[in-house]
Amino acid sequence: MSNSSSIRHFLLLALADTRQLQLLHFCLLLGISLAALLGNGLIISAVACGHHLHTPMFFFLLNLALTDLGSICTTVPKAMHNSLWDTSNISYTGCAAQLFFFLVFLSAEYFLLTVMCYDRYVSICKPLHYGTLVGSRACAHMAAAAWASAFLTALVHTANTFSLPLCHGNVLVQFFCEIPQILKLSCSKSYLREFGLLAVSAFFALGCFMFIVFSYVQIFRAVLRIPSEQGRHKAFSICLPHLAVVSLFLSTIIFAHLKPPSISSPSLDLALSVLYSVVPPALNPLIYSLRNQELKAAVWRTISEWFRKH
Repeated sequence: MSNSSSIRHFLLLALADTRQLQLLHFCLLLGISLAALLGNGLIISAVACGHHLHTPMFFFLLNLALTDLGSICTTVPKAMHNSLWDTSNISYTGCAAQLFFFLVFLSAEYFLLTVMCYDRYVSICKPLHYGTLVGSRACAHMAAAAWASAFLTALVHTANTFSLPLCHGNVLVQFFCEIPQILKLSCSKSYLREFGLLAVSAFFALGCFMFIVFSYVQIFRAVLRIPSEQGRHKAFSICLPHLAVVSLFLSTIIFAHLKPPSISSPSLDLALSVLYSVVPPALNPLIYSLRNQELKAAVWRTISEWFRKH
């Protein structure tokens, strides 16, 4: 038995048992990370350098790419290090930092997806008021509110989680530091305080989800009333990538944390955690660039200019 003051490090769940599989997982994580870095980096460069892309939609997309980069850079490097060097250690401070930054980027992504839904709603359902409701100042305020809310959420949860006394060892059944796994190590009823905070966060997350659902109901009703087929196609091209990203983000997280205990197993839990923490940052740039011709052209222009300079 130990308490939190005597814990100097945690043991993370290994991605594989054999050395060959560990190296295979290292290569897979490396490939996914490079894809995420390249895709999101290209979107950030294209939006930042392309003056014709300085619009609310691409401004929020740039912020979303930043959250994807931050998210994958928070969890994957340590997992790659552990797989390559056949270790599972993470320091107590490193675990707290990893949890904090992962919560920042995860929360910011969800808030930004909600804000982006509002942008889609106004552009399609209230196009005449778009310049007023979603101006440059309003965009900056909404993005700042999303990041500030994410920072506050992460700070509260991290501080509360690591203030709990831990006496059930230091083994986390996860490849990165996560609140539910740390709570399992708590030996005090004070963990109920964190469950209360999680319930409050879940309530606000549900509110964002209901807003997204309501907005898309209104959006699809408005799109179906557009007389021209070209207009409907353009509206769907704007909305479908965002809807796909929201669906991927929410479905993986919800299933990973709310699946029935009867089907739970360490290997399934590990696969689901990789699915919601590692895969979306690599897929999001692809999803957005496939349907958006303007973004695709800007990305290719950025690539061409880079090769021409080098």
